[in-house]
Amino acid sequence: MANVSHPRGDMTSHPDAPEMQARYARMLGGRDVALVDGPVFLLGLYCAVSPWILHFTTSQPSLVAHNLIVGIAIGLLALGFTRAPERMYGLSWAMCAIGVWMIISPWIVGSSPDAGVIWNNIIIGALALILGMVCAGTAARSAPRKP
Repeated sequence: MANVSHPRGDMTSHPDAPEMQARYARMLGGRDVALVDGPVFLLGLYCAVSPWILHFTTSQPSLVAHNLIVGIAIGLLALGFTRAPERMYGLSWAMCAIGVWMIISPWIVGSSPDAGVIWNNIIIGALALILGMVCAGTAARSAPRKP
C-alpha cells in the first residue's frame, strides 16, 4: 500500500512563515483583556434573558424589550471585542455608557418598577460599567504612543 500521508516538515522553511509569525504576534499583542470578552458576552446574554428569569415580562413589557435589545447590543460588542480587538476596543467607552444607561433605565423606560427589576438593572449596569472601564483602560494603555 502506498504511503499517502504528508511528512511533517519544519514550518520555518515555509516562505510565508515570518509574515505569519508577525501577524500572529500583532493579533495577540492587543489581547490584554481577552479574559474580559467572555464575561462581557455572558453579561449581554443574561441581560437579554433577564426579563424571563426574573418574571417581569407581564408587569414591565417596555423593560422586556429594552433589556433584550441592550443585551443583544452588549453581546455584539463582546463578539466584536473578540473578532477585531484592535478596532473594537475604542468602543469600550460605549460599554461604559450602556452601563450607566442600564442603571437609570428602570425609572426612564419602566413604569413603577419593583425592587427586583431595579436591582437587576443596577447590577447589570454596574458590571457593564466596570468591564467597559477595564477594556477602555487596557486599550488606552496598549495604544501606540505618538511622539
